[in-house]
Amino acid sequence: MTPPNSTLRKATEKAVRYLLTQQKKTGDFEGEMVWCTMILAQSVIVRTIVRKPYSEEDRDKIYRHFKVSQASDGSFGMHPESPGYVFFTTLAYVALRLLGFEPKDPLLARANQWLKAQSVGVKGIPTWGKFWLAIVGLYDYQGLNAIPPELFLLPEWLPFHPKKFYSHTRLIYLGIAAIAGKRYVAPLPQDLVAAIRLELYDEPYTSIDFSKHRHTLAPQDVYVPITPILRAIYDLLAIFERVHPKGFRKKAIEHCLERIVFEQTSTRYQGISPVNGLLNTLALYIEDPHHPHLEASLEGVEAWRWEDQAEGIRYVGARSNTWDTAFALQALVEIKEPDAALKSSIDQALSFLAGAQMVEEIPHHALYWRDPSIGGWCFSDGQHRWPVSDCTAEAMSGLLAIQEHPAYADLKKLPLAHLKNATQFILSRQNKDGGFGTYERRRAGKLLELINPSEMFGQCMTELSYIECTASSLAALSHYLKHYPDFEDRSIKKATTKALNLLRSVQAEDGAWTGFWGINYTYAIFHVVKAMRLAGVAVDDPALVKAAHWLKVHQREDGGWSEHYTSCLEGHYIEHPITQVVMTSWAILGLLEIVSAKDPAVERGILWLLSQQQEDGGWPHQAVNGVFFGAAMLDYRLYHTYFPVWALARYNGDVWGE
Repeated sequence: MTPPNSTLRKATEKAVRYLLTQQKKTGDFEGEMVWCTMILAQSVIVRTIVRKPYSEEDRDKIYRHFKVSQASDGSFGMHPESPGYVFFTTLAYVALRLLGFEPKDPLLARANQWLKAQSVGVKGIPTWGKFWLAIVGLYDYQGLNAIPPELFLLPEWLPFHPKKFYSHTRLIYLGIAAIAGKRYVAPLPQDLVAAIRLELYDEPYTSIDFSKHRHTLAPQDVYVPITPILRAIYDLLAIFERVHPKGFRKKAIEHCLERIVFEQTSTRYQGISPVNGLLNTLALYIEDPHHPHLEASLEGVEAWRWEDQAEGIRYVGARSNTWDTAFALQALVEIKEPDAALKSSIDQALSFLAGAQMVEEIPHHALYWRDPSIGGWCFSDGQHRWPVSDCTAEAMSGLLAIQEHPAYADLKKLPLAHLKNATQFILSRQNKDGGFGTYERRRAGKLLELINPSEMFGQCMTELSYIECTASSLAALSHYLKHYPDFEDRSIKKATTKALNLLRSVQAEDGAWTGFWGINYTYAIFHVVKAMRLAGVAVDDPALVKAAHWLKVHQREDGGWSEHYTSCLEGHYIEHPITQVVMTSWAILGLLEIVSAKDPAVERGILWLLSQQQEDGGWPHQAVNGVFFGAAMLDYRLYHTYFPVWALARYNGDVWGE
């Protein structure tokens, strides 16, 4: 059943108006990327140590966020729908105690009760948790499997050298190595430390042999178990920690600190992430409480802060300004006849993207294991200067789509030289197999994952060829070739051919692709079919026919689609019991690349979307929709707004344009 013309147009208009209300004064769109309380807890710990505590007002807002984030059983999880983790619950408990809240407080009492009910308790907190507890005197360093700072002095040709690690991973371990290498323990009030020790452990702290718990892990916290080879390395490193030459350790820490200073200054003190920024800030303070870069580093962490009345103060894992703006543009460009308000919004968004592009190279980047950055866009507003392949690609796709729209012909275009730089940036992130990494090309093979020390996260030791990054890059490069000639060496055409071949080779027999950054098969299919169509693949191509079949098979009786986050964990499709706005939008957009707008599956999906629209033009926030490192789920809160707008506007143009 085709929705009535008037109903569809009214719903689309309302949806667009609501989306425009989400645009910031700076021209960008940005929704909160919700993860967990870990960064907030770590920020409390760092500010306590460096003697820059939160104000009373902030303290109350932080408590509010912990309160709204706590599960009914008293625990804190990896993400909003996660079961409890010893790691996140312990850090939350410690942070609240450092803020001055008493153990009898209902929030803390429930958390402690949950911790005491776990089989191995706090002694089994994962390695990253052991580290954070050790620096506040709540876990002995003898129980920590740490990354020694000397690792950063090893020859770069070694297959396990940190240079070959995934960027986030190597920078996290850079900070951990600098701090743990000094066996630093903060001089906190001993009566408070003694009290928390009594609260966390079911036996006297001094009687615990922490060295026996280096490999002890809470079962529910483990996503990647310690491999035999990693266990052997840890055991050797434990011996090394007892006998390492002091001069070599001093030199190694100095080397790490030099790299930390570079990271802080080159990212305008924000770091690649707030986790990295907090570790760097603490490392600088430990080196010198009056370090010249300390105050700027503390301020830089605040760039990741998010605050509102309902949920208090927290820190996001990433800022998504460019990412959200790029998708919002691609959604809004589907409106055939924009009015003045929409045209003004588009103009502001274009100005934001033009200003967010990297136009200057970071000095000495190669010396610090950074790839070139010119031409790229970051996930965020660009201030921290860590550009990404798919963020650049989606920004390009949005800009090129606006450029094609006749109604926006008078708006200022991105200079061709800047588009060429963006294209070159994307090309520089292509791996040998034809796929694309994120921040860098892949620098090591899968064997490096055998020594993944993070336990809670998977596939985080090196860059991969990600389906979504490959698809986004293929789409942008193909889109560019529609308007501009290839480079002299035909590198764009070569890159798109390799990317397309890679995507074809990894399609599953049932027609799906496996996602990495979203949930999961639905998200990957949306990206791939869009890219294939821009690359000129015909709608009757077997790969697209199979993809359309997969989407139709997984449509629910009510007309929508629904994929549960556990499909990422289990490696097969798992349906969410509640139909999801975001997955339905992805599925509709995917189908509209392959089948007619009058296809019954599309029409049923559109009717379901219309039925869920709220009075203000938006849609309800539902389940988590993003993921990173296999186990960490995210809620991109603006996904619930621009993806349904995109689906309705695209359908609206297709069905009435036929």
